[in-house]
Amino acid sequence: MAVLKTQALYNFWNSFGLTAYEENTVPTGDAKPKLPYITYTALTGVFDNDVQISASLWYSGYSWAEADRKAAEIRAALADGGKLEPYTDGLLWIKRGTPFAQHIADEDDTIRRIYINCSAEFLSAV
Repeated sequence: MAVLKTQALYNFWNSFGLTAYEENTVPTGDAKPKLPYITYTALTGVFDNDVQISASLWYSGYSWAEADRKAAEIRAALADGGKLEPYTDGLLWIKRGTPFAQHIADEDDTIRRIYINCSAEFLSAV
């Protein structure tokens, strides 16, 4: 079965023990997921062309501790030059961006959001 570039992004963000949603497809209403979860951008590119991608960690509570621990886990996964995620006919190479992580305020003061900044290169000819 073919693995698309966007599926490689999905696989990467879902590898951290939280459900990850492409930022435009988070269920709403009665199907709205419970926190914590991850949202991410689904951008693709081609060889020798870095694409700026991002994700947000969404947690509930008044402490940043759990969200900060998850951000540290993702930072560690991208240590030593980044992480490779396979897809059909290529590899997705995800690296830490600068700044890597930042706390983001929400209108709901019980929401803890951390914005994760990365770069990605799609190592394939197509």
